[in-house]
Amino acid sequence: MRLISFFAVGIVFGIVMTKSEAISWFRIHEMFRFESFHMFGIIGVAVVLGILGIWAMKQFKVRTLRDTLVSYTPMNLNVKRHLMAGTAFGLGWALLGACPGPMFVMLGHGFWIFTIIILGATLGTFTYGVVRGRLPH
Repeated sequence: MRLISFFAVGIVFGIVMTKSEAISWFRIHEMFRFESFHMFGIIGVAVVLGILGIWAMKQFKVRTLRDTLVSYTPMNLNVKRHLMAGTAFGLGWALLGACPGPMFVMLGHGFWIFTIIILGATLGTFTYGVVRGRLPH
């Protein structure tokens, strides 16, 4: 049953990404050139909905799949670390025209080149896991 619910959420996510044009390479480049508010609006709505969602889950004492209460612990701000990570993420997003979620939506739309991008992202994540202990956190 859980697998079906994850599948349904993925389908809804794909529809929302497609209909909002968040997967559009042109919209993403408009955002990075500060020519359009469209993507900033989508990101802003996502942040507000995320805040409201976490607040509601804490208020109604929603439990996770591991049967623990939903909680949130803020991360300490590390300016150098966050600037480096944000820059790497932003460069990848601007160059590829997709961030991690929409990469799968694009693959679902039949853009098979995203298979290579997803493999590269997976390899990068794996590499980070291997060298994480030697990085300055």
